[in-house]
Amino acid sequence: MVFSSTIDKVDWNTRLVTGDAVAEITRLKAEDGGPLGIGGATLAGAAMRAGLIDEYALATYPVLVGGGTPFFTALDSWVNLDMVETRTFPGGVVLTRYETRR
Repeated sequence: MVFSSTIDKVDWNTRLVTGDAVAEITRLKAEDGGPLGIGGATLAGAAMRAGLIDEYALATYPVLVGGGTPFFTALDSWVNLDMVETRTFPGGVVLTRYETRR
């Protein structure tokens, strides 16, 4: 699924959503289905503010950069998390999974 206001066509098994992304994510979560992955700082930030994220999977790469778009935008309140897994991969990448504490 792609949420975009700038493209008009997708291919393969992708569905284009041009309306309210938070409303669509809410609708999809209510359906009986598997996990829903959300990527990208803007979309994930909107889902975070709406309280729609149940689990965070963060990949930390051993590289320092001096700019970019913050993944965690300003929130109205803290999001408390419980760590459920940490894995280290060759090359130093660390995957950490957290569940949202409700």
